[in-house]
Amino acid sequence: MTIRKLTFSSLLGFALVCAGAMLAQDIGSRYPAIGDALRHIHEASQKIEEAEQAHHGLGGHGKKAQELLEQANRELKEAAEYLDHEHH
Repeated sequence: MTIRKLTFSSLLGFALVCAGAMLAQDIGSRYPAIGDALRHIHEASQKIEEAEQAHHGLGGHGKKAQELLEQANRELKEAAEYLDHEHH
């Protein structure tokens, strides 16, 4: 993986982590366990970014792991939305 791709990936990851942290805090105020899970997903995402930088992309496995974390993040957001609609 080139330095340019790593830099872009890092910046994108940082932006997603920041946005995710705000979302986790918002959801966490309503559903603490879901908020905690979202925070852990974002922490895992950060660690994968660090591993990708340290080990030259991890042969594509880091990217796949990130995709799975993004999927888990979406599912938890949808779960919170479901609960919001159930309670109203």
